Amino acid sequence: MKRPVRLALSLLLGLVASAARAAPAESWDDILAKARGETVYWNAWAGDEKTNAFIAWVGQEVHKRFALTLRHVPLSDTAEAVTRVVAEKAAGRDAGGSVDLIWINGPNFLAMKQQHLLYGPFTQLLPNIRLVDTAHKPSTVVDFTVPTGGMESPWRMAQIVFVYDSRHLAEVPRSIPAFLPWARRHPGRFAHASVRNFLGATFLKQALYELTPDPSLLQQPASDANFEAVTAPLWAWYDELRPLLWREGKAFPESGPATRQLLDDGEIDMMMSFNPAEAAVAINAGLLPETVRTFVLARGTIGNTSFVAIPYNSPHKEGAMVVANFLLEPLTQAHAEDIRQMGNFTVLELAKLAPEERKLFADLPASPALPTTEALGTMLLELHPSWMTRIVAEWEKRYTR
Repeated sequence: MKRPVRLALSLLLGLVASAARAAPAESWDDILAKARGETVYWNAWAGDEKTNAFIAWVGQEVHKRFALTLRHVPLSDTAEAVTRVVAEKAAGRDAGGSVDLIWINGPNFLAMKQQHLLYGPFTQLLPNIRLVDTAHKPSTVVDFTVPTGGMESPWRMAQIVFVYDSRHLAEVPRSIPAFLPWARRHPGRFAHASVRNFLGATFLKQALYELTPDPSLLQQPASDANFEAVTAPLWAWYDELRPLLWREGKAFPESGPATRQLLDDGEIDMMMSFNPAEAAVAINAGLLPETVRTFVLARGTIGNTSFVAIPYNSPHKEGAMVVANFLLEPLTQAHAEDIRQMGNFTVLELAKLAPEERKLFADLPASPALPTTEALGTMLLELHPSWMTRIVAEWEKRYTR
């Protein structure tokens, strides 16, 4: 055998062996057996009490049903967990990592995928993945324009809505350009979260969608060649809007819950949320007055899907997959959609469910503040992650000096 052929064959066999070592267990029964007794460390944003309570409930359920322990590792920013995995890889810790599961999407998913920090593909092994609505909810398989490729599993839907107190507002802006005349009539009565927070950054992305002449460019990576021209209308609009915001745009609430508190306190009349059920959930919990209502913009609003992913060096991959699959169970999804819980719209296609499973959703409590799927209108796909990164950096440069 000639040496180049032997070398090529050797490399091929090495790749096959490596792939075999990296491949997950082939049967779900194997995965369930290996998951028993494992402790899964789920690194997840902890900025909302309802979400934290849901994760705690998931932990109780998977312990009872699968004899595994779920630990919520609270994050203020997903990048904290990503940074930890990056540091472990740099230190050569390719096994026995500290992170088993991450609540992730967008730029953080892209970063981990590009740096080969993710385990998988694994979603094809999850029995409940077949129930996901990939046809009508394309963001369940495309994350900020990046195909998931089975490297992350969906678990909750999100879409921008605007929440307002109908006691004080008889009219609301139905487009981004309409925000300016509305804000001139209601100065200081709208606040968006800090642009360092994903909610504030998404408000700017929503504005960019409507203001840029060619929104299709936003599905491609931002570049030095196009960023300035594409975003020029955004900054011209925001320069006019900013002095009309709460506290004249000189201060911003740090998060969604902080913005909601301003609405409850009567300091503002309108806010933005990424949870269509935000108003209904908050009213049910006594966190907002019963006069609060929800609306969306006429041309549609940005929506996305929250995912869970498994780092490449997780020591409890089977347990992490069991948790990911449990998050897709109809009972779990209905529990999450309940406005007494989180109110998150499901990632499942209800037509795929058995009648008794569909009934779980049909029996959920209603609210006049809860929009129907039809009322949410068109869901706009997220921009490529590079736009958010550049927009935040540009906002910092322009407005934090």
